[in-house]
Amino acid sequence: MNKNFQKDIDLGLSALNKTLPSKYFYDEIGDALFVEIMNMPEYYLTNAEFDIFKNQNQQLIKALKLENNNFFELVELGAGDGTKTKQLLKALDDQNYNFKYAPIDISENALIQLKASVNNELPRIQIHPRQGDYFNVLADLKTSAHPIIVLFLGSNIGNLTDARAKEFIQKLDDNLKTGDKVVLGVDLIKPKSVVLPAYNDAQGITKRFNLNLLTRINKELGADFDIDTFEHQPEYNEEEGIARSFLVSTKDQIVSIKSLDKAFTFKKGEKIHMETSRKYNDLILNGILDGSSLKISDRLTDSQQLFADYILEKL
Repeated sequence: MNKNFQKDIDLGLSALNKTLPSKYFYDEIGDALFVEIMNMPEYYLTNAEFDIFKNQNQQLIKALKLENNNFFELVELGAGDGTKTKQLLKALDDQNYNFKYAPIDISENALIQLKASVNNELPRIQIHPRQGDYFNVLADLKTSAHPIIVLFLGSNIGNLTDARAKEFIQKLDDNLKTGDKVVLGVDLIKPKSVVLPAYNDAQGITKRFNLNLLTRINKELGADFDIDTFEHQPEYNEEEGIARSFLVSTKDQIVSIKSLDKAFTFKKGEKIHMETSRKYNDLILNGILDGSSLKISDRLTDSQQLFADYILEKL
C-alpha cells in the first residue's frame, strides 16, 4: 500500500474544509480520462500550448539559447503523455542537438507509455524516465554538471496555491545553476465563458475524472464511498483568476476507510476541494518569482493569446 497516499487522504478528509490532493487523480484510469479531457473541445489549454510547441519550436529553441555542440539535460516535471514535448524533441533531434530527455511523473503507467512512444517515434533520443513526485526529485538537479532546461508545462503550477507556487519556485531556484532555464507553461486570465466549460464539459469527462479519485480510494484503501452521492461542481472567479473544482455530497452520510480504521462524516452540500487552477498574467507571475533568482527572459503565446510559455533564466 502507498503510505503517502494513505496519509494524504487522511489529512485531507480530516481537515475542517475537506480536500483531496489532485496529484492522486493519475492512476491508470485517471491517465486515460485525462487524455480524453485534453481532447475535449472545451479544454483549450492543451491545444493552445500544443500550438506553441508545434508552430513556434524554433522560437522556443532560440529563446532557450541552445547550441548544437553543448550537451544539456531536458528535464520535464509532470510529463504525462508528452504530446506537446515531442514536438520540441523532434525539432531538437532533426537539428542534431546533443541532449538527454528526463521525464518525471507520479504515474508509472504514463512513463511506461511515454518511453515506448519516444523510443518508437524518436529512436535516437536518450530518454531516462523517473517515477515520483517532482517536488521530491528537484534536489537531484543540483548534482548534474550539465546545463539544465526544466519543462513545467500544462499550467501545472496553476494547481498550486500562490504561496505553494512561491515555495516551488524557490526550491527550483535553489537546485538550479546560473544559466539554467525553465519553460513554464501557464494559463492566462480570461473570461468565465471561456474558462468554466474547460472544467465542466458537456460529456461529463471531467466529472468522471474527479470521481475516479473516490473510486481509487475505495479500491486501494478499502473505503465505501458511494460515488453516486457526490456531484462535480467547478467554480471560477474572474477577478481573482482562480478556477476551483469540488465534489459535493448530495446527502448526509458517513464514509468508512478500512485501512485508516476511521469514518468521515459528510453533511448534505458539504464540499471536498479537489483542484485549484490559477490563471496568470505578468504581474501575478512576477509576484510568484519575487525573491528568487529566476527571471522572465522571454514569453511565447499561442495564436489566440489563451496560453503562455514563459522562459525563466536563473541569474
